[in-house]
Order: sequence, then C-alpha cells, then structure tokens
Amino acid sequence: MEDLYETDDLDLLEAEDEQQGEGDGGQLYEHFRLEVDRGQVPLRIDKYLAEHMQHQTRNRIQAAADAGFIHVLTAEDGKRGLKAKPVKCNYKVRPGDIVTLMLDRPHFDTTIEPEDIPLDVRYEDDALMVIYKPAGMVVHPGCGNFHGTLVHAIAWHLKNLPTYDPNDPQVGLVHRIDKDTSGLLVVAKTPEAKTSLGKQFFNHDTHRSYVALVWGNFVEDEGRIEGNIGRDPRDRLRMEVFPPDSEIGKPAVTHYRVLERYGYTTLVECRLETGRTHQIRAHMKHIGHPLFADERYGGCEILRGERTASYKAYIQNCFKLCRRQMLHARTLGFVHPTTGRQMDFNSDLPDDMMAVIDKWRNYLKNKS
Repeated sequence: MEDLYETDDLDLLEAEDEQQGEGDGGQLYEHFRLEVDRGQVPLRIDKYLAEHMQHQTRNRIQAAADAGFIHVLTAEDGKRGLKAKPVKCNYKVRPGDIVTLMLDRPHFDTTIEPEDIPLDVRYEDDALMVIYKPAGMVVHPGCGNFHGTLVHAIAWHLKNLPTYDPNDPQVGLVHRIDKDTSGLLVVAKTPEAKTSLGKQFFNHDTHRSYVALVWGNFVEDEGRIEGNIGRDPRDRLRMEVFPPDSEIGKPAVTHYRVLERYGYTTLVECRLETGRTHQIRAHMKHIGHPLFADERYGGCEILRGERTASYKAYIQNCFKLCRRQMLHARTLGFVHPTTGRQMDFNSDLPDDMMAVIDKWRNYLKNKS
C-alpha cells in the first residue's frame, strides 16, 4: 500500500514542479545499483525492484522505467564491454544482470533535520495533527528544495516527541498537496495512526473537498470526470488524462459542483474519489476548463472573454493578485484512528484567492 495518497510527487521521477531542477543537459547519475543473484528465476523488473528497494512501490518503479531511468547491463553485454541500456517494466531480470537507477540529478542526502519554521496547527492530539499549508510552501524536500519544507517544520514541532522520527515512513504526512495549492493536511504521530489513516485514504473513506476557480462557464451545475492520470509523454512535469479503459496511468475520478458563475470563469467545488498527482488540474484541463492562473496547464493565458485592452488589463491584474493556480484544499474529514469519532475540518479561502474572486464578483456586477 502507498504511504501517501494525495499526490505521489515524491516518486522516483520527482515530478512535481516544486521538486524539479533543470538537470545537467541529459547527464544521468547513479542512485541505486544491484546485481541479480545467480539463482534468480526470470522476473519482471518492476516486481523485482519492488522487493529489493526499500520504501519504493511498484507504481513508482514503473514510472521510473517509463521515464528511462531503469538501466540493465546483462552478463553477456558486460563481457562484450557494452554499456547498460534503459529497459521497460516488462523486462525480466536474469542472473548476473546489473540493475541501476539513473536519475537526471546528483544524489543528495535527504535526511530530515528539524528546522524552526512557523507551522499553522489547526488540531493536535497524541495520535495526529491537522495542519494548514500555505501556497508556495514545498511539502517534502526534493531536487532544488532541500530545506525549508513542510516536513522540516513538522520535525521541529515534534522534535521533543521521542516516538516521532521524521525519517521513518511509518509516521508523518498521510497525504500531500502541490506546492502552490493551499489547504489542510493530516499528520500521523504514530505508526498505528498512519496505518489507519492510510487505509481510509486508500479506500476513499475520507471526505475532502477543494475550491477552484476555472476558466469558462459550465452548462451543467455538477458533473463527474473520469480518466486515468499519467505522465504527459511530451512534458514529464505535467500529467495527462488517458481513457479509463486504457492501461496508461492510474484510475482517477473527480466530482465537481458549481458554486458561483462569473461569465468567463466559474468557482467550483471538487471532491476527489482518488488522489493522483495534479488530478484536479489535469482533469479540469481535460474537459476544457483549466484552473485560473495555472501556468503548468495553460491557465495563465486569456482563455475566455473579450478582446479589449481593458479586459486584458483586468485579467493581468487578477494574475498579479494570485500568482499560482487557484486551488485550495478547503475541507478534510476522517475517522479518528484511536477514538473512532468522525473528525471534520474546514479552512477559509486564502486572501489571494479571495482577492481574485472579489474582482470577478465586481466584474459581473458592473457588467450586468
């Protein structure tokens, strides 16, 4: 079972934009090496590595293989002086194979050390705490962001708790949200709490809703988006939507409901059945409604409205007020792992989103 269900931005690809560096012109760096035992029977490489790489799931390994990061030097090629080659997930390892994980960034020690960073705690007890993450804060260290992250702040907050080890995957964040998304997250202080909460996320027993401002006006008041979420083959920092019956990506379902209409944009509530990387952002773009100000998915262009200079200036002013995708994780609900009580939390929309929403409300009022 995955240890994080909101996004898998810490997978082997480090795909989230907050984690990314620019790389070194195609140069790859060895992060893991393993020689296949002599007695090993032929076995798919994704299954083999999932059994030999600590804390890495098969899905993450498959994503790394799809990106060309899993290399194999067969015993025969080694004798001939040849180099290792990238392989796909269905490659079957054989005795004498040398398997390497080659990433496009140097290895870096990501051991979490507590850092004195302000943390907005909304609830806390012996088993868990619910925190509010502001937009712009990276959740977990990755390439280019090795300090000042949310997990460093959590480590500082819990530094006097003897049973909490920020480097132990059995405790800590149960789910994640993107760097430029604001909202609520739950942290498990104990392995028992992490297991219980993780199962709730995995089984879709949690209650989560997001508020998003998207481009365009919806014909219907509510709807359902279903489509697999997978890496965009043209841009690995972005996710793409594939047919539900395809074998590409992971199944994903988003429910949406219109909250307010502003003519050229719409405020919607989104409820997730699944929690995939960039799920709302990718699903909304897929149905023709990219999130307002979402540069990664084309939301920083003027996609609806007038062609006048005044309207263009108005939109640019909106972009200046909220320099990120208009997405907020507003509610979070789950069953407490110890008491069995239903716990529900709500967070107000942040100031930058409210500033843009107020401008759209005034725009609609003045237009009518």
